Amino acid sequence: MTGSANLVRDLARSGNLAVRANNIDARQRVRLTAGAYDIVWPVVFERHTRAMELRRSHPACAASVRGLRPECLDRFQDDVEAVLDDLLHNAKVPIRNLEGWIARRINAATVDAHRRRRGARGALQRPRLPQWLGRALGGDPWLTRLAVELLTWVGVPTTAGSGLWPLGAWAELRLRVTGDPSAGEPAVGAEVETVLRAMRQSAVWYANFVERPLGRKEIPVTAAHRPAAGADDGTLLPPGRTDSDDDAYLHALADAAVRAIEGRLGRGEDPADAVRSVVGRVFTGGTGTEELDRVPGTAPAPDERVAALLADPAVVDRITGTVLAILGPPAE
Repeated sequence: MTGSANLVRDLARSGNLAVRANNIDARQRVRLTAGAYDIVWPVVFERHTRAMELRRSHPACAASVRGLRPECLDRFQDDVEAVLDDLLHNAKVPIRNLEGWIARRINAATVDAHRRRRGARGALQRPRLPQWLGRALGGDPWLTRLAVELLTWVGVPTTAGSGLWPLGAWAELRLRVTGDPSAGEPAVGAEVETVLRAMRQSAVWYANFVERPLGRKEIPVTAAHRPAAGADDGTLLPPGRTDSDDDAYLHALADAAVRAIEGRLGRGEDPADAVRSVVGRVFTGGTGTEELDRVPGTAPAPDERVAALLADPAVVDRITGTVLAILGPPAE
């Protein structure tokens, strides 16, 4: 347990954690947040994420944090952030069993945060079927269920691969709901269009709660084509470079960045400023040889990608928190 985590426990026992968290400078708050994070994430995984992943039939994700798929890891990080925020704002009474207190509040904290994120994207916070839409769909049990699924889907940031709708998942849901095994993805796609036509009967409602949040979804990134092993389809092949080489290169850059940030923090520099400066230099300072094996135009240049990320305060905050958690509390 880190010194920052012990400080969090001491403040929680005295009933002063929330007061302290909201009345300290930015550097002290980052340290306190890192300590709280060390306490919160194992509780969230054990008491919330594991069960959710088992319900999703993701046994590997339920085994450990390291086994989480990218989309499941994103959900886990969102949940940890929500519970962390709840802890630092609401721990206003003496708490002897901090893990137990956190566990009791996980559901409410994550649900509230989920609704806030949906609202920020312009989606309905609690997707429900309007009476007029139910009538427009003839009260059909499956189509009305599909309408609610669609309203839920437009409010999440992820996409269905290269498609707009998760037709495969909805085809499986249709089978469970109706017991009819004959309808595959094409049939469900046609039913989605039926639901959308019914929704468009209220143009303002459709624009506000379907089109607007749908337009804020993340754009799926299509990877450059790579032929199967041993195949020769005439495309440009990387000259001996593999994904493991890319990973090793990025890990080396990340290690260099962490060490450089550590040095700047030791000189009293603001953590977020240090992250922006160092990450901007380290991840855009290559010689260009690392890009020679890539087909031109298949991805943004590293400088463009890094600049776009560092322009997002939320990304900078997340990187800063991760680096501080790696480095641990400063020496007293």
